[in-house]
Amino acid sequence: MLLRDAMTRRVECVGPDDTIQTAARRMRDLDVGPVPICGTDGKLAGMLTDRDIAVRAVAEGHDPKSCKVSDVMTPDVVYCFDDQDTAEASRVMQEKQIRRVLVLNRDKKLVGIVSLGDLVVDAGKQQAGETLKQVSEPAEPRR
Repeated sequence: MLLRDAMTRRVECVGPDDTIQTAARRMRDLDVGPVPICGTDGKLAGMLTDRDIAVRAVAEGHDPKSCKVSDVMTPDVVYCFDDQDTAEASRVMQEKQIRRVLVLNRDKKLVGIVSLGDLVVDAGKQQAGETLKQVSEPAEPRR
């Protein structure tokens, strides 16, 4: 199955110059933990998670009304293309130990997001079960 057939569409972005308060409100309103960061050209610039806000901003004492998304986002984003098979997204999730992958078209514009849940519903329980097992493997502890 192709990712375009399994992904969640209508993914909303925030901009790198938005404040983390604006981003957090968008997360609340959308009931999501991650939000993609898109530049004015519509291209992907990064990803921001509720954990990024907690660990990189709040824990460091940054003011959410003035701290910019670009100051705490993750710029290196993992993605797949909408014309790739769900098995590729599953492989990437396992390799990177992540539960979501952004989906781009070949012009590198954001068109969706695929989650482990999407793989369970659309791609089959066996593939999703193996992905969950690999994603959940404990990572090497930081020392």
